[in-house]
Amino acid sequence: MALCNKIGNLLRQGGSQSSHSSMLNYLRHMSSSKLFIGGLSYGVDDQSLRDAFANYGEVVDARVITDRDTGRSRGFGFVNYTTEDAATSALAMDGQDLNGRSIRVSYATDRPSPGPRPSGGGGRYGGGGNGFSNGGGGW
Repeated sequence: MALCNKIGNLLRQGGSQSSHSSMLNYLRHMSSSKLFIGGLSYGVDDQSLRDAFANYGEVVDARVITDRDTGRSRGFGFVNYTTEDAATSALAMDGQDLNGRSIRVSYATDRPSPGPRPSGGGGRYGGGGNGFSNGGGGW
């Protein structure tokens, strides 16, 4: 990953952003050992996901993402390998059947942080800005 950061910094210093962004994405994926697994059936849990991907290398972590309110699978998960080569090999699972569903396998990408959330406003009576607690004009 340090190599990716170094190359990214060099590319950002000179040249056009659009011509280099695809190269940065390619390099980022080439050095990734984390995979996104989509299209999972609701019957797949962490252990069965690990077992399905263990043939390609040493799995550090396998996690099915669940809904925080219901605890039910959201239909996707992530598999982390100890090496980039193992993750690359596991891409062969893309389109394969797992528990009766054809799964999608790709390199995981970092989701940008959402940043600070806006405060105030929203709701029926909130954020009106006119000084009246009920949101009415009172004229």
